Formats: sequence, C-alpha cells, structure tokens
Amino acid sequence: MTFNKVAIGMIGLFLILTLFGTGPWYYLLLSIAQLVFVPLTLHLLGKAEQGFFRILPYAAFLGLTAVFLLEMTQRTPWDIVLALFYLAFTILVACFGAKRLLQRGFARFEEFMIDIGCMYLAIGGAWYFASVVQLDTGFSPILTWLTGIHFHYASFLLPVFGGFLGRLNQNRFYKMAGIAILLAPILVAVGISYAVVLELLGVMLYMIGIYSLIILAWKTTFFRPIQAWLIRLSFSALGISILFSLCYAFGNMTGVFYVSIDFMLRFHGVMNGVVFAMVGLIGWMISCPGAHTGHRSFPVSWIRGERVIGEKMLATIQVEHTYNGLVDSMHIYEPQIERESLSKSVIDFYENTNDYRLFSQVKWHGWFKPFAWIYQHISKRIGQLNLPFSAKEVEMTGRIIGISETVDGRTKPRVWLRKVNEETIFVAIYSFHEGEDRTYMDIALPLPGSTMIGTLALQNKNGNLQLTSKQQENAQQAGIYLAVGKQVLTLPLEETFVVGEEQDGSLRATHKMRIFSIPFLTIKYRIVHKNKG
Repeated sequence: MTFNKVAIGMIGLFLILTLFGTGPWYYLLLSIAQLVFVPLTLHLLGKAEQGFFRILPYAAFLGLTAVFLLEMTQRTPWDIVLALFYLAFTILVACFGAKRLLQRGFARFEEFMIDIGCMYLAIGGAWYFASVVQLDTGFSPILTWLTGIHFHYASFLLPVFGGFLGRLNQNRFYKMAGIAILLAPILVAVGISYAVVLELLGVMLYMIGIYSLIILAWKTTFFRPIQAWLIRLSFSALGISILFSLCYAFGNMTGVFYVSIDFMLRFHGVMNGVVFAMVGLIGWMISCPGAHTGHRSFPVSWIRGERVIGEKMLATIQVEHTYNGLVDSMHIYEPQIERESLSKSVIDFYENTNDYRLFSQVKWHGWFKPFAWIYQHISKRIGQLNLPFSAKEVEMTGRIIGISETVDGRTKPRVWLRKVNEETIFVAIYSFHEGEDRTYMDIALPLPGSTMIGTLALQNKNGNLQLTSKQQENAQQAGIYLAVGKQVLTLPLEETFVVGEEQDGSLRATHKMRIFSIPFLTIKYRIVHKNKG
C-alpha cells in the first residue's frame, strides 16, 4: 500500500461524504483536510523520503476510514474507538517528523519547518478526538472543533508548504518567517486559553510569516508557469484571510466584534480550504522539490555500552596494545591544518599524549546547574561523562589503549581512559575518517545501549588548533550523533576545542559545549609535559 493509493481512495470517500454526510456543511472543511489534503501532502513527502515509515500508509488507511465512518453516521458507542484510530495515525505522522529531524539534525531550516508541521498534526488529531468524544476542554464544542481544523491547516499544511518553497528559494527573511509561523500556533492556543493579547500576537506573527512567504513566492522561479501562479495564489489567499483572523482576534481582546464565527466559517474557512490548501496542493503536485540534504555516510563505532561503562568495559572488548598518543601522526589531518603554523607542543600532545599531565577545571553554566546536579548522580553510576560538579581544578590521569578494528569497525581505534582520584570520568574511543576532501577526528563515547559520536573538523585558528562539531560549508559531516542499534540520530549539541601554547611552554585548552546553540558547559585544561611538571 502506498500513499497515492490511500489518497485516491480518500478522495472517493470524501465525494461520497459530500453527498451523503450527516454533519453540518462546514464539517466538510476539516473532513477534506483529513481525507484529501493530509494524505496527498504525505504522499509528496514520502516519494523522496528514504526510510519512510512502511506502517504509515496502513495507519492512514485505518485512521482516515475511521474519519469517514464518523462523519457518515450519528453518535454510536464506537465513536471513541474510531477517533482513537485517527489520533494514532496523527501521532505516527508526528513520529515521522521527529525521525526526520533526529536523523538530519537542524542543518536545513526548510526541512525543520516540515518536521515541526508533521509534529503539529498530532495536536490537531488530539483536538479532533476531543471534539468527537465531547471532552470538556473548557471551550464550546465549536471552538474545540475549530482548534482541530486550525492545527490541520495553519500548523500542518502551512509549514510544509513553506518548507517546499524554501527548498526552491530562500532570502534573508526566510528563517524569520519560518520561526514566526512555527511559534504562532502555540501563541494562538495559549492566548485563547489564558490571555487574548497573546492570541492577537500569534495572529500578527502569522501575518509576518505569511506575507514574507508571499513575497518570496513571487520572487521564486518554478518548474512551470501554471505551477507558479497556483502556488502564488495559494499563499496570497492566506494573506487575505489572515486579515479577518486579525479582526476576530482584536474583537476577542476588545469585546467589539467586526467578524462573527459564522462569517469566519464561510469566508475564512472556504478561502483557506479551497484556495490555499487545494490550489496550493495542486501546484506542489505538478513538481514537488526534493530535499537538499544528502545521506551522511561515515564510519560509526560498532561498540555499544552496557549498563555500566567505566573501566569495566575494557574487559569486554579485545585490547591489542597500548598507544602513546591519540594519533600516530598529525600528518593525517593535512591540508586542513598546517603543521608549520601550529605549536610543536600542540602537535606533540596529540602524538604523545601519555607524556603530558592534564589538569581540568569544569564550569557548568548557571542555568544548567540544576540539571548537572541531577545528572551527576547518574553519571557516577555508569562511569561515563562523569564530570565534577565543582569548579575546582583537578588532575585527570589516564592511559591510551588500542582495540581491534574488527570490534570497533573504524580505523586504528584507541580508548583514552581518564580518571579523577581513581574515579572514571571519560571512556572515549578515538579514530578518524576521510570525507569531503578532509580528515575528521571521530570520538565515540559508549553509553548504556548506545554510543555518542563526535565527528570533529580540524583547522588552524589564530595559531591555535581548533576542533569543532559545528557544520561548515566544507565540513558537512561534522556533528554530534547518537548511535542506537543501526540508527544514527543527530543531537542538538555542539562542541568546540581550542588548544594552544602559553608563553611558559605549557598548553591551554578550552572545551565549550552548547545545546540548541545555548552554552551549558565549559572545561578549561592546563596541559603540562611531565618533564616540566
């Protein structure tokens, strides 16, 4: 079963529903979104999607058939079961969006918009479920139903269509428009529940996003002229209907209503359902642009951690011999680094790591300290990433142990075991790989049932050596990933090391960590040669 077969079947069911349905006419505005627009949009996404959920078309068939039965019959004891089928389908769509995001990461904003749109659909499914089973949401039945329709059109179709447009063309305002469109549904929902001024702010954010996309659509070159006019008309229709949403939200805030719910259903609903959604979907079906993101292919450590990592893990893997350094020679990272412009001590540290003493000072950023305090109790038990909570300088001792390539699956893997006062802090497995005309340093940190992987790009930075997981134009494989089984997920983490020589001959290193681009951890290292320490 494929989504195009599901969509064709659902179009037929919608036509039957239009002729013989039992609900009011305006119920068709949500039904056409559920039975036609959602499956056809997912069909466009699924055509070029590797690893597309095989179960999703079957879930769609069950969920959308359930919607058809609900709209064709009066209230029955089976309504809750049928509504649950549709809710389960929308949750699977949300999982599909989350899966895309985790596999790809946050590298391309247009794909991020599509991912969040898929996740928002589950909220629409939940409100539809509440409407069908008549849950007490604190709102009138019509508002509960309208919230469901809102999350199908403005929160699913709009971000996905905006993502398609971003695949073709982007300007400097595109990300701002996308952020506004993604934040607006939450503000509108919170505003309706708690503060009408937030509802008005949400509608204004929608206006910023929609009008930015309209301008972008008129500046974009499409596959065919007819497609260009259909998509421009689609976005322009939203530019008109959002004005009436603004009037309605303003009326909620002031108590002076210029437009009624009945008017919103007739004009706003039809404008969005027919012109925006239907015309826009036809336009994108003429030629749907594919995603720009390619499949990242790089070697991943085969080792997965047990419940406890620590030094005990070494007993479970095949140890070959000891190494003196993290790399045999820094020549492997040329030409992206120029050895001549780096301190000889920096080069020597990586090639003869065991000849140096390592002193560290851990600084958890203030906002993250409560999480760090809780995490410390977990990290002590598993013996991995077990960083001190105190900012006091401590010495890290360790050794480097070579392990078999047949166990790890990468080139010349070696474990750097680090301790503080005989307590294991890090168990990191170092390797490297070539890709994109450069050599990356790969660091695998086994975790219970998984492995976290840092793929770092090396470069000279003001005479110092910088290693970073931040993606750059010539370093697309850089990043921090989580390997669970055969799945490799992208984590919203970023790390940067900067290593340089001080005037006294010692080395200084700074390790900065960010989550969602927000700094949460800084580790400063003082590195001294044992002959001088």
